[in-house]
This record gives sequence, structure tokens and C-alpha cells, in this order.
Amino acid sequence: MKRYLRLHRIFVVQYLKKLMEYKVDFLLGAIGLLITQAIQILFLGIIFSQIPSLIGYTFPQILFIYGFSLIPKSLDHLLTDNLWMVGYRIVRKGEFDKYLTRPINTLFHVISENFCVDAFGEMLSCILLLGYSVPQLDMPFHWYTLPLALVAVVFATLIYTSLKIMTAAIAFWTKASGHIIHMLYMVNDFSKYPVTIYNKAVQTIITYVIPFAFTAYFPASYFLTGKNPLFCIGGTVIAGTVLFTLAVFVWNRGLRAYESAGS
Repeated sequence: MKRYLRLHRIFVVQYLKKLMEYKVDFLLGAIGLLITQAIQILFLGIIFSQIPSLIGYTFPQILFIYGFSLIPKSLDHLLTDNLWMVGYRIVRKGEFDKYLTRPINTLFHVISENFCVDAFGEMLSCILLLGYSVPQLDMPFHWYTLPLALVAVVFATLIYTSLKIMTAAIAFWTKASGHIIHMLYMVNDFSKYPVTIYNKAVQTIITYVIPFAFTAYFPASYFLTGKNPLFCIGGTVIAGTVLFTLAVFVWNRGLRAYESAGS
């Protein structure tokens, strides 16, 4: 474990040095994501200027769910964004060979080699949304609220990462899977809002098939009401654990099937 922590620190330092050469790209990426979130929030504001609530949810409650959804999404974006390159380019161009020649875990190496500072735009959006909405909400608070929030964030992030690992690993068989990752991430937009606004089919998909609802709505619902922690938080833990176990299995099976693009 110590060895991998040391290696991760080395990768981060190397990437930061490279990043300093492209400061403008970093700022533009972060600002772009911030503007994207601002436009969506503006759209919500326009809707709530016409109606007092959405199926029982007030504007601050919707903003809280939206803001909470950005915590695991931005962490996954920051820490594991290099998996997109596996799906789009690394396998297809034969660049994955270098990971197989080094004496460290391939999945760890891929994830640690790069991180996406554009995610700071999402993180800033999250801070602003929660900072605005929380003071307006009468949320139950206990000594265990913050520990549960930490648990929820960790396992919600794991859900994102696990789904990305599995879809990226498809490239080991098909040479490219970036379009699949992209389609998967389009589904996560449903998690920014209460799942009860969708029909039963969509609710079932984002709860039990591609469980993005456990990255935002269910844990946020618990913090808003204090009700049903076993399902809202426990379900997030179970979903994250099961998906990560499955993701590692799929990744390892993919490694066995991998053939260099030049072979």
C-alpha cells in the first residue's frame, strides 16, 4: 500500500509539472464546466419562477440534490478521467502495451497517470450550490451525519468509477469503447434530479441497472429528511461495492483478451 501511495504521489507531481506548461488550457477547461453548470441552474431557476415546487420538492431542495450529485461526479472526473483515453485511444493505438511492461497494477497505473483539473469547475459549482441551498433547508443534523456523508460520497464516487472501468475495459475486446462511456455518462444526468419525476422504467434503470440514483438522489434524500438510511446510504455502499468488484473482474478478463493493435 505504501508503495502505491508513493507512486501515486510521483504521478501527481509529474502531471502538475506538465500542467504548469498549459495553464490557459486548465483555466479554460474549469471555466467551461462552471459555465455549463451555471446554464443548467439558470434553466432550473426559470422553471421555479413559474411554479412553487416540483412534485413536492422546493427550489432549494432541488439545488441540494443537484449540488450533492456533483461531489462524486467531480471526484471521479478529477481522479480517474484517464479511463476515457483507454476507451478512445490507448488500446486502439497500441499504447496500452507500456502498462503491461511495468511492475505495477495496470488499472492503478492507468488511473494514477493522469488527473483532470477541469473537475475543479464542477467542484466550485458544487460548493456554490450547497452553500446557497443548505442554509435555506431545515435539515436534520446529528453527530453521525458527517460520517455518513463521507461514506456516501466515497461509495457514490466508486459507482461512477466502477461503471467507467467496465465500459473502458470493453475496448480490450473491441479496440474502442469511448462512445459507450459517453452514452453511459449521458444517463448520469438523470441523477441530478429527484427520480420520482421520471416514469417507472427510467426509475428502475437508474436505481437497479445503472444505479446513478445512488450517487445523488437517494443519499441526498436521506440528508434532507433523515429517513430510510438503510436503503439510501446502505444501498449506496452495496451498489459501490458490488460494481467495483464486478469492474475489477471485467478489467482483468479484458486484460487476458487484450491484443496489441500492432499484433
